[in-house]
Amino acid sequence: MAYRAEDAGGRASGLSRRDLLKTAVLASCVCAFCSRASAQALKYNLKAEEIAPRTWGVFGAREYFSMENGGDIANVAFVEVPDGVVVIDTGPSFRFGEALKALIADTVPGKRVIRVFNTHHHPDHFLGNQVFDPAIIAAPQGVVDNIRALGDAMADNMYRLVGDWMRGTAITVPGRVVATSREDVGGRGFGYMPLSGHTSADFVIRDAETGVLFAGDLAFLDRAPTTPNADLPAWRASIATLRHTDRALLVPGHGPQDAKGASLDQTLDWLDWLDGTLRDAVARGLTMNEAMDLPVPSRFAALGVADGEYRRSVVHLYQTIEDEVLPAVEVTR
Repeated sequence: MAYRAEDAGGRASGLSRRDLLKTAVLASCVCAFCSRASAQALKYNLKAEEIAPRTWGVFGAREYFSMENGGDIANVAFVEVPDGVVVIDTGPSFRFGEALKALIADTVPGKRVIRVFNTHHHPDHFLGNQVFDPAIIAAPQGVVDNIRALGDAMADNMYRLVGDWMRGTAITVPGRVVATSREDVGGRGFGYMPLSGHTSADFVIRDAETGVLFAGDLAFLDRAPTTPNADLPAWRASIATLRHTDRALLVPGHGPQDAKGASLDQTLDWLDWLDGTLRDAVARGLTMNEAMDLPVPSRFAALGVADGEYRRSVVHLYQTIEDEVLPAVEVTR
């Protein structure tokens, strides 16, 4: 995603948003004091919560991206295995990845990270990859392809949204393709489920020892689901699959740990309501702007950013639903 800019002589530079931001950052922090203040202010205070034996979750804010949260809105996790540590997702930036790596070292001293999984290509889940060796970062081919194709655009958008939190962040594509249904990683078994719906390629990991299911963004709890790349029928089908998957605990992509499947119920309820509401709006002839003004039901009032995510979903989905619902009009001359 390139942004045109002009220098003092009016010449187009062709710099990306990321390059422009890096230049602005360097220009604005010319003194040591500014650099120290910026580094001190932009610090992720990550906390590891033990959710199962030798398994920790790092839970993000149930918000949208902002300068206040630095993009730390998604869940990541890590598991101590006999031969090292396995990490699930790496967060929204290089700075976050560094903080996560330090947290792992403090929590599981003396053990190195031997595997990193990416659950999908959205920026809050993989932009911390670069602090790890690409050879140990793994995902199904669809996730790898999406990161390779769309990663730069995702990063550019994050630079726009959270600014200097992103300093130094670059795309690191997983170097290992997951092509089996299970694997022993460092002396511990993990099951793999390539699914779709939240995006065209979603990846769910199950720890065979504890029964913890890392569902990525196929499951949200107490935070409204996001839909920029959603296929609602496929998402519903994936939720049905997860309902029938043996698990002791589910870790959603956003929201608290889930022992009872509430994240699956809540996510499906939201998707059903969203789809029905937008189809009804199209059938009634409402414009996109009119559809945005429709109220969100009170049962979703406690979900983080429900109103904002509903409006974003109208933008994401309305045209597609119009194409499905409205009859084709034959143009004749």
